[in-house]
Amino acid sequence: MTRPGVLLGAVAYDAKVVTIWQGFRAWLSRHGLDFDFVLYSHYERQVEALLAGRLDVAWNSPLAWIRASRLASVAGTTVAAVAMRDTDRDLTSVILARADSDVHALADLDGRPVAVGAVDSPQATLIPLDHLAAAGIVVRPRRFDVGVGLHGDHVGGEREAARALMAGEVDAACMIDANRLAFVKEGVLPPDGTTIVAQTAAYDHCNLTATAPDSAGVSLLAELLLTMSYADPEVRHLLDLEGLTTWLPGRTIGYTALDSAVDRYRFYARDGRITVADYQP
Repeated sequence: MTRPGVLLGAVAYDAKVVTIWQGFRAWLSRHGLDFDFVLYSHYERQVEALLAGRLDVAWNSPLAWIRASRLASVAGTTVAAVAMRDTDRDLTSVILARADSDVHALADLDGRPVAVGAVDSPQATLIPLDHLAAAGIVVRPRRFDVGVGLHGDHVGGEREAARALMAGEVDAACMIDANRLAFVKEGVLPPDGTTIVAQTAAYDHCNLTATAPDSAGVSLLAELLLTMSYADPEVRHLLDLEGLTTWLPGRTIGYTALDSAVDRYRFYARDGRITVADYQP
C-alpha cells in the first residue's frame, strides 16, 4: 500500500532549519508519512511555489499567509492553516522609549524618529507602525533592513533598532515583546533602561499553510504533528530549536492587525502582487 506523501516548503532563515526539518522528516517517516522538504531563500518564492502546486504545505510567516490567502482568492481557490506552534498565538509588539527620555505616551512620538525592523517584518515594522497610525501618530521610521525576504524571522533588525534607541539615535524602537526580554538578557537593553510606551493588540505568527488540507498526506501530517510530545526525547531538541512545546491546530483569527497594516502600507495588493516600494527579497 502506498504511503501518503507530503512535500513541505520552509525558508532557510537560519542554519538550524536544516537540522529541524531533517529531524522531523525522520520522525514523520517512522510514523507512516512519506515526507520531504524544500528550502527557499525567501518567503515570496515559497508562497508562489505553494500556489503553483509545487508544494503540498508551506511553513509560512504571517506575512506569507496574507499573501498566500490573497493569491488563492484571486485564483478562485483557498488555503488553510492546518497547524501552528503554541508560541505562535497571542503575541504582542511593544514600542519602547528610554527610561530617561521625555517620551511617556504615544502622542510624545508625533513627528519623531522611531526605529523599526526590516521592511517586511510584521512584528517590528508593519504591525507597530499601523498601531501608531491608527492612533493618529505620524513618526519618522528608521528602518533596519536586516534579512529582507525573511519576514522578520530573525532578530537582526530588531536588535539594531534596540541599539539605536540606547545610542540615542531615535526616540523609540519597535519589537516583539519576546525579543525585548531577550535583549535584556543579552545586555543590548539595560534591565531598567526602557519603558513601554505602547503595546499592540495580540496577534498570531506562523502557520503551516496548505492548498488541499483534506488530502491524505496533509491530513496525516497535521495529525502527527499534533501528537508530538515534548516528553519524547527524540523530538524534544527539535521542538526546542523550532521554539515550541506543542503543536496546535491552525487558526486564522489572529491576522487582522497584519492584514490592516498590509493594506495601509500597500505591501501587497488585494490580488497578492507585491506593491511596496524598496522591497527586493
